[in-house]
Amino acid sequence: MTETAQVATAARLLAHDTFDNKCALRPIMDQTTSRWATLIISALIAGPHRFAQLHQRVGGISQKMLSQNLKALARSGLVARDVAPTNPPQVTYSLTELGVGLAGPLTELIQWFGRHGEQLLAAQEDYDRQQASPDA
Repeated sequence: MTETAQVATAARLLAHDTFDNKCALRPIMDQTTSRWATLIISALIAGPHRFAQLHQRVGGISQKMLSQNLKALARSGLVARDVAPTNPPQVTYSLTELGVGLAGPLTELIQWFGRHGEQLLAAQEDYDRQQASPDA
């Protein structure tokens, strides 16, 4: 499929023109396709998690960043926050039906990186080598 055909197909499939910088969905798309949100959603596809479990599962994320991403994902209707009436309250996060629908494509993206990791790293090394060469 040519690039023009791909763009035309994308335009037909999208309810909003996400290529337009004023599109209301752009901030949601940006947030949900960020590194952290993608990993959080992918972690939650296995089932509900408590905050500490998510923090441990998503390596390298700070508690502040995890909290911010969970709030944004809940605001977008992708993650549900369930507070159990215990002392102290126990909060569990899970994917909503909308979140489950997004988790599939995001998980496929992560799997794609896994399948093509060696090629991607080799391409970076080749590029870096060419940039460092005085003949470039």
